[in-house]
Amino acid sequence: MFKQYFGFVKGVALRYCASYEESEEVLNESFLKVFQNLQRYDPGQPFKAWVRTIVVNTAISYYRKNNKHTRDRITLEDAPVPKFDDHTIERLTGEEIIALLQILKPVYRNVFVLHVVEGYNHREIAEMLEINEATVRSHYMRARTRLQHLIRQYYPDLFPGDWELRSFKQNEN
Repeated sequence: MFKQYFGFVKGVALRYCASYEESEEVLNESFLKVFQNLQRYDPGQPFKAWVRTIVVNTAISYYRKNNKHTRDRITLEDAPVPKFDDHTIERLTGEEIIALLQILKPVYRNVFVLHVVEGYNHREIAEMLEINEATVRSHYMRARTRLQHLIRQYYPDLFPGDWELRSFKQNEN
């Protein structure tokens, strides 16, 4: 079972963690919980979904325990808000997107992944992270904006002719 679900669990853990090392810790703890709670699994439900729920909850617990007060890693608060066409994200690999997610402040990353990838609504996320629903909305919008800035910062070739951001970067230096 470990071999069969390793890649899946690792992928879910990477979306919530700031580094591969953290994701390894979440992965190991998740598998431990899966094995310890096999008797609780309902065979009428999809096994993979049950495992994913354990990994997500383990990652959130890890965040609460270790990263709750980690400072944000980027400072682009005053940068112009980037505009994207529908195909920008399609030009990035999954590994590139995960690397960008890992740069985000942990709470922003968690809110973004829970909402966009896992499909939870803001109320559910607020309950899971034990924060106010309005705070979840704010974190989601900030995560989105920061991801847009990061994409433009690390992949400027995706935006030929983007003079507004280039002039901002030149003024920033």
